[in-house]
Amino acid sequence: MMKLFSILLINIFMINTLIASTDVISTSSGIVKGTKKINVTIYEDIPYAKPPVGFLRWKAPREISAPVEIFPKENNFCIQRPSNLGGVDGDGFFVGSEDCLYLDITVPNNEINQKLPVMLWIHGGGNTSGLKDLYDFSKMAHRHDVIIVRINYRLGPLGWFTHPAIQSFQQGEDKTSNFGTLDIIMALKWVNNNISKFGGDSNNVTIFGESAGGHNVLSLLASKKAKGLFHKAISMSGYTTSISIEDAYNPVEKSSTSRYSSSKVIEKLVKKYGLANYPGKNSNEQIRELLLTIPIEDFFEIYAKRASYDEIPLTTADGIVIPKIGLKKALTKKEHVNIVPTIAGSNRDEVKLWLATATYFVDLDYSLLGSILRIPKVDLSNEESFEAFNYYRSSAWKIRGVDVPLKSLSEAGNNSLYAYRYDWDDHRRHVIADFKKLIGAAHATEIPLLTGNMDLVGGYPLSDIIYPPSISKRYTSKNMMKFWTNFAKNGSPGKSSNAVIWEKYQNINDISNYLVIDKKKKLMMVKNRTTFQSLIDELIIDNRVNDSEKCVILLQMFTYVGEDIYEENIKNYPNKCNRGDSEKFLLNNASFIEY
Repeated sequence: MMKLFSILLINIFMINTLIASTDVISTSSGIVKGTKKINVTIYEDIPYAKPPVGFLRWKAPREISAPVEIFPKENNFCIQRPSNLGGVDGDGFFVGSEDCLYLDITVPNNEINQKLPVMLWIHGGGNTSGLKDLYDFSKMAHRHDVIIVRINYRLGPLGWFTHPAIQSFQQGEDKTSNFGTLDIIMALKWVNNNISKFGGDSNNVTIFGESAGGHNVLSLLASKKAKGLFHKAISMSGYTTSISIEDAYNPVEKSSTSRYSSSKVIEKLVKKYGLANYPGKNSNEQIRELLLTIPIEDFFEIYAKRASYDEIPLTTADGIVIPKIGLKKALTKKEHVNIVPTIAGSNRDEVKLWLATATYFVDLDYSLLGSILRIPKVDLSNEESFEAFNYYRSSAWKIRGVDVPLKSLSEAGNNSLYAYRYDWDDHRRHVIADFKKLIGAAHATEIPLLTGNMDLVGGYPLSDIIYPPSISKRYTSKNMMKFWTNFAKNGSPGKSSNAVIWEKYQNINDISNYLVIDKKKKLMMVKNRTTFQSLIDELIIDNRVNDSEKCVILLQMFTYVGEDIYEENIKNYPNKCNRGDSEKFLLNNASFIEY
């Protein structure tokens, strides 16, 4: 009995040692209590701006004027449509809260007698979904002595919205359409003012993000509003899409870049509430009052009820946060660019996760395990076509998200640039699926290796099965952490554990160099020539896909993840393609399936 009691006491002591609320820090937002774990201390849900509710809805974020009570919150993420792919499950038209401008800080418990580099993580999710809590950087913080800051920011129509009922009645920063971008900038201001109290160096802040987070990194590089707030930047699978104010509103005719515009949302709102005189002279005053007072459930129901997956335009070239010339062009201009050491990269198989949910490529066979476990065997119905679609679309993503922005930044005078392609794909070949073929080095699959937390982000099903323990996974994870944190410390990613030096980016006659991030035998610097024209030339003679599939690939290459550049590039393709036919093909064959 005594022995049992002793064991119980030891267990209680160990639990209290692993997790205990200890460190208390005074910030501009209020008193923050940290949760001390075995290797790190985490400070959760610190507000970095006033809640953007009521009259602050669709306005620039406001500094917190007086200290508030700070405590962990369950519903701390920004409003978004429910999604199990990088977001949050839920019923109804939305989940989350308008009161969502919070950040977390992860501090290593190591005894360091100097200010630590700070890395601010911007989550992905198309700027329409996602949240900070999906990502655990504890291992990176502890192993490499860096402080990690994770943030939420307004999403979708609350983060980016253009309509005269909003902008025509507002002044200064409030006149922007890019409220979500300003949220990130406000978080950076908060970090600059407070991070020294956590042991961080406000003069050494690195912004890094994946997908929409990578896009937001590139946006901050081109925004004068962010000048001096960060000192290094890492864009992972980012893109340079920005929309004109006119296209974002789009009151007259449909635009290829904004088929679901803000005017369409307002039209439905006006119809539901029966506002008079729309679109008459005085209607915008009525609409403005409605937009600021309408229950958010009603607004999101109207926004979410649409025939397609099209979102309203997000980042806009508003001339306030993003230059009028647009993000892509702004990155070429020295007068617009924040010149700091920058990494940009993409994944070899960016689009495989999306292709693997399309009925056109995938069959589900329940005959093997279905009667027992109700888990289907996943087969590729046309592997050659699947691989071709992935190759061209993922290569186009690299051009848009890596080569174009890095060439642009180089033109603007930045000579401290680095490029990579993530190739690691040692997934398990399982009875239910060959995950190496089905997923490969897909979008966002690098994040578990970067964080050291091997669950697939967003709680993808079967993550434990897909990601078995392996030497190659540990090796790749170790190198990614080392590269990213080296860069945060001194502006250079350095070299791998097998002495491969990550060289600076160069592009000479469209031949560019980049680091292939992979297991030991395949981690290396390479050079090749990839342009839209070279991809077209390859596609012409590619026997893996038929003529109609080639036209669909071209449409997606020139419209997906970036501005719509289809019309200006299709003329370089010698065969005949009809855009309408390709769009119909996608509508009929890209339907999602449930696993």
